[in-house]
Amino acid sequence: MKPIINKTDPLTRQAAEAVFLEKKVALFIVAYNAQKHIAETLRRIPEWCLPRFSEIYIIDDSSKDETCNTAFAAGTNLGLKNFSVMRTPGNQGYGGNQKIGYTHAIQNNHDIVILLHGDGQYPPEYLPDIVAGYAKPEIDAAFGSRMLKRTNALREGMPLYKWIGNQVLTEIENTILGTKLSEFHNGYRSYRINALKKIPFHLNSDDFHFDTDIIIQLNLTKSRIVEIPMPTHYGDEKCHVNGMKYAWNCAKSAIKSRLHQAGIFFQPNFEIPENKIRNYHLKNAKTSLHAHILNLPWKNGERVADLGANDGLLSQKIARHGSHVTAVDIAIPENLTGIQAVRLDLNKNLNETFAKNSFDKIVALDVVEHLHSPEKSATDMHDILKPSGRLYASTANIGYIVMRLTHFLGWFNYGKKGILDQTHHRLFTIGSFQRLLKNSGFAIMEIKGFGPPIVDAFGNNFFWKMIDRACWILARTYPRLFAFNFLIIARKKLSVEEKTELTESAAQKII
Repeated sequence: MKPIINKTDPLTRQAAEAVFLEKKVALFIVAYNAQKHIAETLRRIPEWCLPRFSEIYIIDDSSKDETCNTAFAAGTNLGLKNFSVMRTPGNQGYGGNQKIGYTHAIQNNHDIVILLHGDGQYPPEYLPDIVAGYAKPEIDAAFGSRMLKRTNALREGMPLYKWIGNQVLTEIENTILGTKLSEFHNGYRSYRINALKKIPFHLNSDDFHFDTDIIIQLNLTKSRIVEIPMPTHYGDEKCHVNGMKYAWNCAKSAIKSRLHQAGIFFQPNFEIPENKIRNYHLKNAKTSLHAHILNLPWKNGERVADLGANDGLLSQKIARHGSHVTAVDIAIPENLTGIQAVRLDLNKNLNETFAKNSFDKIVALDVVEHLHSPEKSATDMHDILKPSGRLYASTANIGYIVMRLTHFLGWFNYGKKGILDQTHHRLFTIGSFQRLLKNSGFAIMEIKGFGPPIVDAFGNNFFWKMIDRACWILARTYPRLFAFNFLIIARKKLSVEEKTELTESAAQKII
């Protein structure tokens, strides 16, 4: 294998040496059937770097050749210190090998870990450039890139079909994720250990798209990535990647991550613990349920109960129309202005807290599915409404087309957000929700379907607004299939007792 000549410029070396001096930098080499190349890969590491690494370790993914013995002999011949060769307990896959390597780096208290391929596909001569990327303390990851100067990759021997595929797939991923990387598919990676600790990389794929999964996770934690330009090299090393399968898996991971953020689909590796995103927040898009609620004809002086008011923002906006709003939730912020706040577990009797016929209108958005007994709660809502009072109740639609497709595939994927939120006690179709309200004494007046919160979840650019609008139109046209969630506007019907009372009060009696 012909070495790549990289004369590290003095400033880069100076920056790299400063990082080596301040941080424990580990070099992690993944290897699989790399007997032919591993010794040369080690030999190509700049000599001055070798003693500066806090550890150099090779993890052989249960190769079928003599990779382990060859690597250990090569390290011994080079006089490497703090050097080890490990072997996985059975083949783990490219991603599975990385999981072990990064866990080892975390457990051994390194500050930075650099990933190098044992087949020499990525130039060891550029290790100083990778290390120098951490001269800026805000950098969380440094990646090699062959595409910062795109045409160079072609001149250096990258086949045209691979060059086009790399560009197209990277552009697709950047568009879906809102990133601006020049290349998603370079395996020359390095990470600050503190950045790795923030992400559940152990839940990522064991396959080659592990690299895409970890980029998504870094993006979700708002980690800073710097790209380091480096040359393209194609030698006689064997590629183990199925290109079409890899491209599909990468695109699928990107799509899943955005669906997860929208609450449509739950993907555990994209649930970032430190992302303290509220499951329920006020939507701003014009096509959203909240926008529709705020555009309703609220009347001055009417009494409104907002059940499950959460942070009270919707209650406050309704109150600006002159309504007297009572925000009810198990825990709501203090010092809310313009409304009355009541702390109440909605699983308990509403009609014990509020008198009969207390409210002109009740707003219960995405609440009923969380309650232990939706039937009793709906009856309680009926009791505290005035005769002919209005109920605005919404819930997620288990009949949504995405849910139907996942059910067809045998998936029932509970998570922390979305239709299959783990806190949902009951699931409803439009039909079953209508029956619930009818059986509780309500007359159904109107049904409105809403699409998934595309704009609020993904962004307000032209592309996402068009998708959002299309979903909204479909949800309004055929809500049973295309509504992500739906709103039912219902009128309180008089109970038999109330009808009897009114009938008796109008009686003409002969005494």
